[in-house]
Amino acid sequence: MQFPDQAANLFRGQFGKILHRRDPEMYAQFFAPVRELGVPSGLHDPPRPFVFRVRHLDGARVERFHIGLNVFQTNKVESVSAVMRELVRQNLRANVISIDQQILHLPLADVARASRRAASTVVSTCRVIFLSPTELKNQQRPEFAPLFNRLRDRISTLRALYGPGPLEIDFKVIAERAKAIRMTRCELNPVSAERLSNSTGQRHNLSGFTGFAEYEGDLAEFIPYLEIGSYTGVGRQTVWGKGEISIETF
Repeated sequence: MQFPDQAANLFRGQFGKILHRRDPEMYAQFFAPVRELGVPSGLHDPPRPFVFRVRHLDGARVERFHIGLNVFQTNKVESVSAVMRELVRQNLRANVISIDQQILHLPLADVARASRRAASTVVSTCRVIFLSPTELKNQQRPEFAPLFNRLRDRISTLRALYGPGPLEIDFKVIAERAKAIRMTRCELNPVSAERLSNSTGQRHNLSGFTGFAEYEGDLAEFIPYLEIGSYTGVGRQTVWGKGEISIETF
């Protein structure tokens, strides 16, 4: 099977079509969530409760493959699995060998407490690897404070919409501490890409940067946020596969 260069776009579109036909109410929750209390005013749209992880399929020709999908509304996992099973069998004309469902208990449920525990450890250097094109609003480079602020807001919003509520932290105070973290190395590669919507004819810019950045400072309290970011993504258009990151600590 030959996959397009932007595999996440393919999967997102097919996932949405099947979900809309099977369960319009769930489709609305996943593709048009309603803004609620606790959602930062700077966000144009509330984040969707899922991200695809199919970067390994971009442009690939394979006989066997796996599809990664992180779902943040965990009471919908069974329904999502049913949709994905139909997508693979009917839309991709492939056989489903197995569906591996794992509920990960990330510090997303209590990141504030996890951050306080982490603060008792010492982490002075970390590297953030930008695996897929990443776009941070009004930022050409991923300086730590803006990167952290975008990630903190995304985590808090996901909690507000799909979990126990926004983060119970002092946003301004922790943002001030993030300003003390220095970027010591940055190697980025610009990526130009766009998607064309078959249904509306609209073009969407999917550009950004890949590469990595290294940071130094008192990083311990920020590590849980970065670890969560490896599952949620960060920045714009994460639902289309952008903003996938991983971290290394030294």
